Amino acid sequence: MKFTDYLLGRLFYSIFVLIGLSILIFVIARMLPGDPARLALGPFASGVQVAKLRHEMGMDKPIYLQYVDYIKGVLKGDMGKSFQTRRNVALDIQHFLPATLELVGISIIWVIIIGIPFGLLAGRYKDSWFDNVSRLVAFIGVAIPPFVAGLLGQLIFSYGLGILPTTGRLSLLTVPPPERTGFYLIDSLLAGNLETFWDAFVHILLPSFSVALIGIGQITRITRSSVSDVLSKDYIQFCKTLGIPNRLITFKYMLRPSFTAPLTIIGLTFASELGNAFLVEQVFGWPGMAKYGIRAILRKDFNAVMGVVMVIGLAFVIVNLIVDLVSGFIDPRIRLKESSNE
Repeated sequence: MKFTDYLLGRLFYSIFVLIGLSILIFVIARMLPGDPARLALGPFASGVQVAKLRHEMGMDKPIYLQYVDYIKGVLKGDMGKSFQTRRNVALDIQHFLPATLELVGISIIWVIIIGIPFGLLAGRYKDSWFDNVSRLVAFIGVAIPPFVAGLLGQLIFSYGLGILPTTGRLSLLTVPPPERTGFYLIDSLLAGNLETFWDAFVHILLPSFSVALIGIGQITRITRSSVSDVLSKDYIQFCKTLGIPNRLITFKYMLRPSFTAPLTIIGLTFASELGNAFLVEQVFGWPGMAKYGIRAILRKDFNAVMGVVMVIGLAFVIVNLIVDLVSGFIDPRIRLKESSNE
């Protein structure tokens, strides 16, 4: 199966996933109890005012026409107006998304620098004391919810030891850097402001590690299993019988086939952590898209809920597509398997 055909097939599949997700979320959002027009205007608005707003929102149309109107707007860059901010949802997401992406991005770095080395060593030295410890750590990481890890981190490192801040992206007296990317760490470096960079860095440590904890546990377990499986292959055993040094076996013959499964998990972890960040952002007062999404759900802000869910869904699709393509490029057997299934 040619790589181009494989690419087109994954793109075609991704488009249908997004369409299905948009229909599902649109219908669920409309079925939730409560009248968003009434919630937007307040309890003292008259029935005429509520009916007028419902008409302006297009909620008096059949649901399939509402969906068609929504998709037409999205294709033009108009995701509707948010009830809570009175702005276009696209502008709200543009404002809140960088904070969440920065949080999730740092959490992925935690996953990579902790989970992969732990998994590699645990798989390489299977059933050793280090393997037992890594499995215990991985189990704890998967078992503890992110918001619970965040609260424990605040109790220990903020209130107990006093070495890390409790909430927010910056200290109260710290002026945010000039906005270029929306990422405080990058913008502060571009502005040459190391004090702001350090302040942003210490503020993101606890929330990002709380979000990363589940991913660290998952990637440790998957990497260990993958490395252990590759080491049991006949060609690895043959290399050992030939007297090839263990270091050469590890770096030349073991690492590449061992990384296919962990690569998939890392990609999906990035997308899933956009959802895991919801409660963590609430715990740490992080002004990101997840916090915006929770307020939208509580106020039944249809357009904002749709926008947040579609961004998370789009992240899942894009990351999954990238992982599929990279995996297919690294391991041609994946493309051959796809071709045989057809």
